[in-house]
Amino acid sequence: MKEIRHEPVAPTRTQWLAPGAAIDPHRHDDHQIVYAGRGVLAVTTSTGLWIAPATRAIWVPAGTVHAHQAHGELALHLVGLPASENPLNLAEPAVLTVGPLLRELILAHTDAHTDVHDDSPERARLRAVLLDQLRVSPQQPVHLPAPSSPQLKAVCEILRTNPADNRTLPALGREVGASDRTLSRLFKADLGMTFPQWRTQLRLYRALVLLAEDTPVTTVAHRCGWSSASAFIDVFRRSFGHTPGAHQPRS
Repeated sequence: MKEIRHEPVAPTRTQWLAPGAAIDPHRHDDHQIVYAGRGVLAVTTSTGLWIAPATRAIWVPAGTVHAHQAHGELALHLVGLPASENPLNLAEPAVLTVGPLLRELILAHTDAHTDVHDDSPERARLRAVLLDQLRVSPQQPVHLPAPSSPQLKAVCEILRTNPADNRTLPALGREVGASDRTLSRLFKADLGMTFPQWRTQLRLYRALVLLAEDTPVTTVAHRCGWSSASAFIDVFRRSFGHTPGAHQPRS
C-alpha cells in the first residue's frame, strides 16, 4: 500500500493543475479550504467524493486524508488554518457556497505575489473578513458518499461506469443478486440518501466533469442520463443556482 504523505502545515497558496492532473492522498495537521477558481475540483476522502466547481469550496478538517483531481485546467487556491481555528465548527468535510465576496477574499488571500507570512494589520483584517464569510457560508450537498456494502458497491460501480443507465433499482438488484428492498435500506443506512438522490448526485458530478472538458450541454445531458437538455438544465440550475454553460471554459 502506498504511504500517505503527512504535511504538518496546510499551505496557503495558488497553484495550477493541468486537466487530469492529481495530487496523491495526504493529510495535514491543519484545516484547509480548497477552492477551484477555474475548472472543477474533486476531493476524495475515506467517506466519498466531494465536488467543487467555481461556485463552491471544500472544507477539509485537520487530519483528513484527501486527494485532489483536476477536471479541466484547474486554478487551485488553498487556505490553511491552524487546527485550533475552526470557523465552521465542523469535524467532517463539507462543500460551501462561494459568493462573489468570498471568492475575491480567497483569491486575494492566496495571491501568488502575496507573502503568506505577512503579519501586517492589512493582511490580518483580510483574514478576519475571510473567516467571517466562511462562518456564514451555506453548506451544499455536493457529495458522493462511498459505499461499504459489497452489493451496494456493485450497483454504484455499474452506475459510475454508465451514469446514463436508467434501470430501476429492482432491475439493478437482479444483476447484483439483491432485492430492491435490501438495496433501498443499504442506500439510506450506508450512504445517508435514497437511490434516486445518489444517482442524481453522480450524474451532476459527471456533468461537471464533462462541462469542464467543454462538452456541449446537450451531449452532457444525454451522457448523464437526462431525457433532454432542458430537463438537465432545470436540475442543474436548481442544484447550483445557474445554468450549465457557466462552467464551460469557453463561456
